[in-house]
Amino acid sequence: ENELRGKVVWVTGASSGIGEELAYQLSKIGALLAISARREDELFVKISNLSEKDILVLRLDLTDRSSHEAATNSVLKHFGKIDVLVNNGGRSQRSLFMDTNLDVYSAIMELNYLGTISLTKHVLNHMIQRKKGKIVTVSSVMGIMGAPLASGYCASKHALQGFFNSLRTELTDYPEISIINICPGPVQSKIIQNVFTENLAKSIENSGDQSHKMPTDRCVRLTLVSTANDLKEAWISDHPYLAVCYLWQYAPTWAWWLMNRMGKRRIQNFKSGVDADASYSRKKK
Repeated sequence: ENELRGKVVWVTGASSGIGEELAYQLSKIGALLAISARREDELFVKISNLSEKDILVLRLDLTDRSSHEAATNSVLKHFGKIDVLVNNGGRSQRSLFMDTNLDVYSAIMELNYLGTISLTKHVLNHMIQRKKGKIVTVSSVMGIMGAPLASGYCASKHALQGFFNSLRTELTDYPEISIINICPGPVQSKIIQNVFTENLAKSIENSGDQSHKMPTDRCVRLTLVSTANDLKEAWISDHPYLAVCYLWQYAPTWAWWLMNRMGKRRIQNFKSGVDADASYSRKKK
């Protein structure tokens, strides 16, 4: 609370899920908020302790890279500075590679990867001038491992991990600019309703039960703790997904074996209309 109170925080993808909850919790802390999403009509935050001058609602399409400089200038004009950028905007995927059109992969990379680094470029220019700031990117455990039904999403998150880990090494002359990667596991949010499928015109028919996933408010609380403490990378997940992250990091041969087994279950879940990430420990009735 003390670290983020009074700081200007710009959150993308703030219309639902993790982004919306970030806006709620940051407002309670007393941060000054810029909140953005492609669907401006869904940007609604129940704020009781912030005045109109302390919040900016700004429509932003991450795929429209030509608009990012003007959007950044709008935030700077309103607040005079940007202390924290939270790159949260993006979409997941639920489709098998052989069933999926290649233009879906292009759209995923354009949104999740290129859109994110484009906005970062404009905001970072301001932070370099001030010699301070935080770039927080909501990646995923899928940026650490691989999984079926999400090959394009995994690729975009691996790209973000590689980019920001490399960018961090370019900023050694600016020790007060932090690059923070947040890697959530499955979280209760609307991300499943908005996923890419095998073609751009199709939406998912059944998102399934989401109750087995980590509550969004807990994920966001841990994200803010990680941000306040300048953690370079934070894995925020329940087991067994967190355990698989450690296996993927330290015992990849075992991780590949386990993912082959878990992957079959994941695909079966998806094809039967159950959430793909349904608990692997849940006993059959």
